[in-house]
Amino acid sequence: MSNARTVLVIGGGAAGNAVTVLLRRAGLGVDLIEAKDDWNATAGSGITLQGNALRVLRELGVWEQVETSGYGFGSVGITAPDGTVLHVQDDIRSGGDDLPATVGMQRPQLQRILIDAVRASGAQVRLGVRVTALDQDGDGVSARFTDGTEGRYDLVIAADGLGSTTRAAIGITAKPEPTGMAIWRIAAPRPAAVERTDLAYGGPAFIAGYCPTSETTLYAYVVEANRDRASIPPTSYADEMRRLVSAYGGNWPEITEHITDPAQVNYTWFDRMLVEDSWHRGRVVLIGDAAHCCPPTLAQGAALSLEDAWVLARMLSASDTWDDALLQAYYERRIARVRPVVDASVQIGQWQLDGVRDADVPGLMGRTMTMLRELP
Repeated sequence: MSNARTVLVIGGGAAGNAVTVLLRRAGLGVDLIEAKDDWNATAGSGITLQGNALRVLRELGVWEQVETSGYGFGSVGITAPDGTVLHVQDDIRSGGDDLPATVGMQRPQLQRILIDAVRASGAQVRLGVRVTALDQDGDGVSARFTDGTEGRYDLVIAADGLGSTTRAAIGITAKPEPTGMAIWRIAAPRPAAVERTDLAYGGPAFIAGYCPTSETTLYAYVVEANRDRASIPPTSYADEMRRLVSAYGGNWPEITEHITDPAQVNYTWFDRMLVEDSWHRGRVVLIGDAAHCCPPTLAQGAALSLEDAWVLARMLSASDTWDDALLQAYYERRIARVRPVVDASVQIGQWQLDGVRDADVPGLMGRTMTMLRELP
C-alpha cells in the first residue's frame, strides 16, 4: 500500500482522535478537522471505560496515562435507596485479564490525553473548521472547508458524532431517537468510601449512581424518565438534580453537598440509533456515534467508538484496495458486535420504564460483556 494515501477525519472526539493516531502509525497522511475551537477539551463530567475500551487505548499507546489519570476498579455495588449494599458483583474483564475491568475518568482528561497523542502523531489538525462540500469520483473525494481551503483525499472518515452532518450529507437518513429516559450528571469530589460504581435502584428515580474518576474526583448521575427540556431552565439544573438525589443515603449526602452550581450539571436524554445496511457511501465512511449510539446502561458508547476506529484502521492498513467491498466488510464486522450491545442497552432501560421487576438484567449484562471479551 502506498504511503501517499491521504485521509480526512471529520471530528476530534474519541473515535476521530483514535483513528487518526492509528492511521498515522501506519504511515498514512491524515488531516483532522474539528468544528469546535477548543477541541472539546473541557466538555463533560466523567466517563466509565470498560476493559474493551482500555484494550484499544493500549493499542493507541496511551494506557499508562489513562491508568495514572483514572481510577481502576473491578466490581459494581447494588444498593437500596437508603445506601444499604444489597449485592456486589465482580465486573467481567472485557479487555482481558491483564487490564482492569473498569476505569473511571474525568472525560476532559481522557480528551486531553487523546489530543496529545494526535499532536504527537504528526497529523495535520485544524480547529474551528467544518466541511462545506464533499465531491466524490472513482479515485477520491474533493473537500471544501469553511475557511475557504480545499483538499483531495482517498477516503473521508466521518467521526462527527450523534448529530453528524456528514451522515446526512451523504444520504444516510438514520437519526437518533429518544428512548424515554434522561440523565443528570455532575463531577464532584470523591468521598473516601467510594471505591467502585454503586447503583441504587428505586426511589424517586430509576437509577442513582456514581463512578470514581480519580483519587480525588467522581462523577455522579441520576436517571429518570425524560422531560420536556424547554420546561427545565438551565439555571435550575442544580436544584433539580439535588432534589432527585436528596432521597438517597449512603455516600449520597456527601456528594449532594457539591451539587450547587447549575453550570456544572449536565442534563441529557438517552438516544438510540443504528445505521443499517452500510456505514459508507462511496469513499465516505462513518465511525463512532455517527453510526450508532445507545443509552449508557452498559457504559459501552465510548468503547464501541474506539473499537470502530481500531477495526477500520487495521482493515485500511492491511489492504491495497480501498473499495466498496472493503468498507462493506468493515460494516458487517462491526454490526455483528454493535447491534447486540445497542439492543441490550435499550432493553435494560425499557425494562425500567415498563416496571418489569423480574427482568434478568444481570444475565443480559453478563452475556453481553462476555461477548465483548472477544477481539472486535
